[in-house]
Amino acid sequence: MANADATPLMPHATAAWLVDNTGLTFAQIADYCGIHILEVQAIADETAATKYTGRDPVRAHELSMEEIEKGQNDPNYKLKMTKQAQDTIRRTRGPRYTPVSKRQDKPDGIAWILKNHPEVSDGAIGKLIGTTRNTIGAIRDRSHWNSANIVPKDPVTLGLCSQRELDAIVAKAAKKAGIKAPEDSRFEGDREALLEELRAERSAAAEARAAEDHSDDEA
Repeated sequence: MANADATPLMPHATAAWLVDNTGLTFAQIADYCGIHILEVQAIADETAATKYTGRDPVRAHELSMEEIEKGQNDPNYKLKMTKQAQDTIRRTRGPRYTPVSKRQDKPDGIAWILKNHPEVSDGAIGKLIGTTRNTIGAIRDRSHWNSANIVPKDPVTLGLCSQRELDAIVAKAAKKAGIKAPEDSRFEGDREALLEELRAERSAAAEARAAEDHSDDEA
């Protein structure tokens, strides 16, 4: 990401607009919006769980046309958010908001990070999940009121954060601790499955068109 702390206020809607209106690669869009490349793929193929209405980052003063042109001319170029937008986002973004329906999942997500990435600081966990150091401490020493029912679960799977955000704090903590950050390869199978599904859909569509043309010829 061009700036680890600054992503568009509406990343998925921004990604939808960039997919429809620019020649940027999915990787560039994912990097700028702070989302996974498979999410961009799903938006482009209209297989995402939610249909997003595009949000123009140029009109929102989050991205300039010059930056977009640089990106279109160089697939390896990383888009940079405007300084004005970065400053605005820093001022308006407070603690992470978690929908009421997912708040009960927070302890499970925290427990997963404590178990799998003990090198990550309580402050980083608190910022990522949107919780307090006291809660994290209680889960760690099992003095939390609901400890008997807490089961470590991946916070990304629970929808408490994105894979990119989790990877970022793990990598930062690993670097600080002088250890090698784990490489996440779990999306490799997902990518192949997605590509296979798209191939199957295209093949089925082609067969349907061929059958329809054959039917018209017979008629």
